[in-house]
This record gives sequence, C-alpha cells and structure tokens, in this order.
Amino acid sequence: MESSKVTFVAGHKGMVGSAIVRALKESGASNIVTRTSKELDLRNRTEVDQFFEQEKPEVVYLAAAKVGGIHANATYPADFLVDNILITTNVIDASYKHGVEKLLFLGSSCIYPRLASQPISEEALLTGPLEPTNEAYALAKIAGLKMCDAFRKQHGCNFISAMPTNLYGPGDNYHPDNSHVLPALIRRFHEAVRDGKKEVICWGSGSPKREFLHVDDLAKGLLHLMDHHHTEGWINIGTGEDLTIKELALTIAQVVGYRGDVIWDTSKPDGTPRKLLNVDRINEMGWKATITLRQGIESVYADYLSHEK
Repeated sequence: MESSKVTFVAGHKGMVGSAIVRALKESGASNIVTRTSKELDLRNRTEVDQFFEQEKPEVVYLAAAKVGGIHANATYPADFLVDNILITTNVIDASYKHGVEKLLFLGSSCIYPRLASQPISEEALLTGPLEPTNEAYALAKIAGLKMCDAFRKQHGCNFISAMPTNLYGPGDNYHPDNSHVLPALIRRFHEAVRDGKKEVICWGSGSPKREFLHVDDLAKGLLHLMDHHHTEGWINIGTGEDLTIKELALTIAQVVGYRGDVIWDTSKPDGTPRKLLNVDRINEMGWKATITLRQGIESVYADYLSHEK
C-alpha cells in the first residue's frame, strides 16, 4: 500500500496494533491515524461514524478486540461475544460507507473446530464444534471474517482477513488471571525465581501442542497481505511449527533461570489438544516467519523486566 495513504490502526495500544504501527513506520508510512479506547469507543456506532467522517481513512487495520485467556473467556462469554461483534460490525460497515480502499480484519486460530485435522487449513472453518472455553470469542471472529467476504460479494469492497496463530511479544498481557499461556508462564517462573520458590504449578497436563508467532513477524505478514492478497477468504499466519506446553514451560524456565520443580495441575482444563496452522498459502505469497521461539522468548522476557514494577 502507498505510504502516504491515511491508515487507521484500530487497537493500536494492544500488542498486535502496536506491532502494526511499528511495521508501518518501518515501511515508510507517513499518515497513520490512531485513537485510544477512551478517545473512540468502537462499540459506539455514532462515535465510529463521526471518526470516519472526520479522518477519512483510506486503509484500515482492524486489530481492536476484547481478548483474554481460558479463564477470562470462560468467565465473561457474553462480554466477549457482544463487545467483539459490536467492534467488528461498526468498523467494517463504516469502512464500506465511508469508502475505505482496503481493510484487513484480524481473526484468531480459535475460530477453527476443536478437533480439526492438523495442520489446520483455511478450509477447516465450520467443519466441526468449536473449543467450548473460547467459543464466544471464536463466534465473534467468525462473524467478522464472514462479514468481510459478504461486503466484498455485495458491494465489491476489498476487505480481507488474516488468521494468526497464538501470538506473543512486547506489550503482552501478563495479568495472573486473564493472560494467555506464554506470558502467564513468564510471569509465573519469574516470580518463582524472585521469591525463591522451589516449585511452580501449571494448569493442565502440559500435553497440548501450540504454535507461537512473534507479533513483529505477524505485523510484517499483515503488511505483506495488504500488498498481495486481494481475494475473498482468510489467510492463516503462523510459523508452521508447534511444541507441547511442557516443552514451552521448560524453555521459559531456562530463559528466566528457574531451576525448581514444575507441577502440573490436571484438574485444570487443557483447552484444544492441538492447534497448528497450515501456512502454505502465505508462504507461497512470499512471506515466512523469521523470529525463532527461543529468540522471541528472550526478547519478551527482557521487555517484561524493563516494565516490571
């Protein structure tokens, strides 16, 4: 996309949105528009319309969402469903009505069936039941990507969707109850080292397998899609590699310097057994992830230490 176009990054304060802003600036973008949630409530249609009328964005990255881990999704399903559908509907419809040239909607790999064949291809959508622990969030994201295709079909809008795998990076959420597994483990092992604990308790069996993509890799992949993806459908973005949660925990423990025992609380849910994306399509478009998991964990732990209070 041309660097001078007015580009709205919705959700720029979040981990993904801030990475998109960094990538845009690195690419030479000179007209990036952002608003905090206090300045613009994307759940409020009147505010969204007024913003689009005033700023006239030509390109939109829709990275704003209500997000959280297993505990948060299970505790607040109504909030996850309603808030995310409102955000998605308001921004996509306003983008159409105000003549946005191109929009990219960010989904999530949790949209795929819980027991989808691995690695998960884009065609697996809606072929089986969703994972119950994040069903509300997944339904809202499915609605968003279907909305992009519907606006393309009915109105000719160049709206596309990207389906990232599990993400991590600078600016991640390290809340003890509402964070995803990788940042939660970083905090847990760090505090164990700090407090001299001899054991760390982790949720589940540790056997589920997960794929992790550094958010800066994702952002570069999204800019790549903006330039090279112009058709209906959604594109997976990931590394194409996964590991067990036990292996992840061991890697994080090594980076943090924890040498004690790790106890697995099997009374807690595991979530989806495996979630590895098939990334053939985006690889064939000329993009591949470049940041290894060990490198990424080392960099985000340094970032965590710099912000720890």
